[in-house]
Amino acid sequence: MTLPDIYDRVRIRNGFLTLAQMVQLCENGNDIFDPFSTLISAHAKIGKGNIFYPGVIIIGTSNHAMEIADSNIFHSNTLIESSSGPVYIGSENQFGEGGVTIKANREGSIIKIENKGRYLGGAAVFGSTFLGHGSQILGAITADNCHLEQGDSWREPSPDARGGLLKGHGLAKDLTVGTGLVINGSGNFKDSLIEPQSNYHKIVKQSQ
Repeated sequence: MTLPDIYDRVRIRNGFLTLAQMVQLCENGNDIFDPFSTLISAHAKIGKGNIFYPGVIIIGTSNHAMEIADSNIFHSNTLIESSSGPVYIGSENQFGEGGVTIKANREGSIIKIENKGRYLGGAAVFGSTFLGHGSQILGAITADNCHLEQGDSWREPSPDARGGLLKGHGLAKDLTVGTGLVINGSGNFKDSLIEPQSNYHKIVKQSQ
């Protein structure tokens, strides 16, 4: 038995794609820089144009959906798990740098992430959480049962048109952050801390 055969046997036993299946993902238009350190669930549905840096782990089961669309970037130390509920990820999101953990690992959990979001710097997502188009979590923040409403991406010149944002560090639980709004927290995040994103970024006026 060759070394690749041994590695594949271990992968199959733990529900991950074999090395040949990882190669096929690349043939289908994804970039995987290190297939040995990258583990992707055999039950995951993966689109095209995704970039997987070394050390990305995607865990799934046959009981819950793990769906990833197109053109996402998964930096090292990204962990995504759908062991007790589904995880749906849209397109053109950035996960990391600085690590990110996304786990639907409690009964009744469902995590849906739309498009063009950024989740960086040790962000962790749990429970039933919706991260709308253009939303962001920046920092070592645990978002549990949160709803960040959709808006434009972080590249939008007008910050108050961007998706909901959490920044700082600490616990954000059972919160809704609307379009163009932010909580800049340190410790426990609260509704009373919600403010316009334009408090932190100059509004760029469009020329007439």
